[in-house]
Amino acid sequence: MKFVKCLAFAGAMAAGTASFAQEKFITIGTGGQTGVYFVVGQSICRLVNRGTAEHNLKCTAPSTGGSIANINAIKAGDMDMGVAQSDWQFHAFNGTSKFEEDGKFDKLRAVFSVHGEPFTVIARKDAGIGSFDDLKGKRVNVGNPGSGQLATMEVVLAAKGWTMADFSLASELKPAEQAAALGDNKVDAIIYTVGHPNGSIQEAVSTVDAVLVPVEGEAIDGLIAENPFYAAATIPGGMYEGTPDDTNTFGVKATFVTSADVDDEVVYQVVKAVFDNFDRFKRLHPAFENLTEEEMISGGLSAPLHPGAEKYYKERGWM
Repeated sequence: MKFVKCLAFAGAMAAGTASFAQEKFITIGTGGQTGVYFVVGQSICRLVNRGTAEHNLKCTAPSTGGSIANINAIKAGDMDMGVAQSDWQFHAFNGTSKFEEDGKFDKLRAVFSVHGEPFTVIARKDAGIGSFDDLKGKRVNVGNPGSGQLATMEVVLAAKGWTMADFSLASELKPAEQAAALGDNKVDAIIYTVGHPNGSIQEAVSTVDAVLVPVEGEAIDGLIAENPFYAAATIPGGMYEGTPDDTNTFGVKATFVTSADVDDEVVYQVVKAVFDNFDRFKRLHPAFENLTEEEMISGGLSAPLHPGAEKYYKERGWM
């Protein structure tokens, strides 16, 4: 009898081991914990993990440095997927700008785009900053290393013929730290390329009188004209305290990317989890509210679509 029980126990253990062996863990690179990238990754993982019993995928989405850090981690095989600004997706795939030295990441694959991300400047009201040009000589948080916002800030400075030396301070705080720095008068302005409404900006305007600063003019018009991944953008008035009027700027899209080395079925199941639960996904953050399937499978995507994503879109009759 004891022998039979031992056999049964051994069989149960073997079955459990086989089940565990079939589970695949996937990691999604996001951004700072106060940003929308973190919500994107967490939301996708939440939907994927609801179906673990069917597809055996388990998903995690840790906070990371942002766009460029995510792309580099995917390239190195340290992450399976990640969120990245549309401009840095373009540059990574084509081996341009910050990716010129390492060469093109020709295995980068697009999955879908998400929300629009205006390039946003928030300034203390007492700093006397009414335009981007007024940032000269001021204390500005330009974004943390590895983030898309820092890289985009460098693009804007180059277009205007400026350098970081044109600021009295160019700090590189993470998104979670910058609102407090503005409120504590450690910086005069902060830069954020982000979907709206955003918690970090709401925190900033609730702790100090602050304004959104327009980013427009000849240099910005040139960037939009020369680069297909940039577009004019407007932050609606009334979204944040102290800014009743629309704020004109430019922006990119948040995109979800992966590598050609990631299994087709894995990408298919991730895409399926999002679009089979699209209404649920849209409720997970106000920035997702106006998303449409049509725009998400085409807008801001410059790398080829991953075959796993393409398979799902064709099944749905979208391609």
